[in-house]
Amino acid sequence: MNRRNSHGDGGADTETVLAAGCVLWRRSPHGGRLEIALVHRPRYDDWSHPKGKLKQGEDALRGAVREVAEETGMGCAPGAVLPTLHYVARGRPKEVRYWAAEAVDDETFVPNREVDRLVWLPPDMARNRLTYDHDRTLIDALLHALRPS
Repeated sequence: MNRRNSHGDGGADTETVLAAGCVLWRRSPHGGRLEIALVHRPRYDDWSHPKGKLKQGEDALRGAVREVAEETGMGCAPGAVLPTLHYVARGRPKEVRYWAAEAVDDETFVPNREVDRLVWLPPDMARNRLTYDHDRTLIDALLHALRPS
């Protein structure tokens, strides 16, 4: 299991689910504008960034790249570290580490049991499509990371 034990109030152990993912981006083949990939998970009927639980002992960055490949069928080139999100999912604390990652190949997406749809959207449309508010903050972080210095 991928959990970190931490002590909360009263000394009780709280199991935190550890996960990782990427805000996957590309330049549109039509006009070169920035597009962000979002995945639809039928189990939760939600739209999110590709992410998933880490395997036992797995490095977070390696897990993030693995999850992108599993959920989208694409390879990616990870870049800037994005904010780590902390929230409660299904009654348990969850920590998800994120990276900006450019899609390096444009393989054809094949729906699977975890992810049945993939869309590429401009940042404003992606922000509106995301189901959870905490995922929207990652789009702003990506735009900041990609801004020329």
